[in-house]
Amino acid sequence: QVRLVESGGGSVQDGGSLRLSCAASGKSLSGHCMGWFRQAPGKEREAVATMDTDSSTWYTDSVKDRFTIFQDNARTTLYLQINSLKPEDTARYYCAADWGVCISRVFSDFRYRGQGTQVTVSS
Repeated sequence: QVRLVESGGGSVQDGGSLRLSCAASGKSLSGHCMGWFRQAPGKEREAVATMDTDSSTWYTDSVKDRFTIFQDNARTTLYLQINSLKPEDTARYYCAADWGVCISRVFSDFRYRGQGTQVTVSS
């Protein structure tokens, strides 16, 4: 069992930056597909970035060139660097992991899921 705990959320102004962390209960996430998702009030949860087992990455169009997904060398912590934040980025951000290559961008398809961290961007 892998427990994922997100941190790093907060309230920032338009144009600000945050780094979200997702700690994986001290276990290596090597061999796992990793993803960051977000859910804004009244909207469905969406995938924003994934990292595959070969470290290849995918980003949804609205966050390309602003968000960066990466892991620490031990592969026990997943990060999401968020730059040039916009009010429309306001959401609860979740991380998730599943064994093997990335085959889905649906949060509920991931075996391990965190509880989320809130990001609020004010104009």
